[in-house]
Amino acid sequence: MSFVSRRFVEQAPTESLSVLTASRWHHRFYRRYGKRGLDLTLVLLSAPFVLSFVGFLAILVRVFSRGPAFYWQERVARDGSSFRMLKLRTMVVDADAILEAHLAANPAARVQWDRSQKLIDDPRVTRIGRILRRCSLDELPQLWNVLRGDMALVGPRPMMVEQAPIYPGTAYFRMRPGITGPWQVADRHGSTFADRAGYDASYELSLGLKNDLRLLMRTVGVVLRGTGV
Repeated sequence: MSFVSRRFVEQAPTESLSVLTASRWHHRFYRRYGKRGLDLTLVLLSAPFVLSFVGFLAILVRVFSRGPAFYWQERVARDGSSFRMLKLRTMVVDADAILEAHLAANPAARVQWDRSQKLIDDPRVTRIGRILRRCSLDELPQLWNVLRGDMALVGPRPMMVEQAPIYPGTAYFRMRPGITGPWQVADRHGSTFADRAGYDASYELSLGLKNDLRLLMRTVGVVLRGTGV
């Protein structure tokens, strides 16, 4: 064995270990400090534009449907507690009663709801609400939750309190829920509620700056294509 090849063999394990150690350190640093720093930086930089745009959308909601422009909903935080998530209202004011009546009268809708916790043809959603959902614009007020630290820009889909007992995983409870994330930019129409646990576990394993920036860019594509729900 030549000196060059022998030196490579001797150094390769050490160099690989150094790369692995650096990668783990980067992962821990980003998760503990960098991710929150990125959230605050992007939210504060976008605030002047977002505030005026959300104000305009709020006026449209009030003009085209009866009720308030915004609503608060209890969602599950990363430690299993709850927080109040802010959204532009996309449903009628008596949405819960309408949902129960619709599911009781439509067995197929009940099956769909039990499978994915969503309805393709949801009778609760207003006309302006359908447009906002399609472009994911109803999520913009959640930047307030990001600023407060309840949520992150990228993370698991915020889970409703009543969904926590049927969530088949643990990854969600170790991360801040996000405005966008793997499930939000994937085929949401074809996935079940249980599939979300797989998305969450996969995201936790790949959590890092590069992956978060990639998901944010993919979110822009979802908004421009109007493929949200």
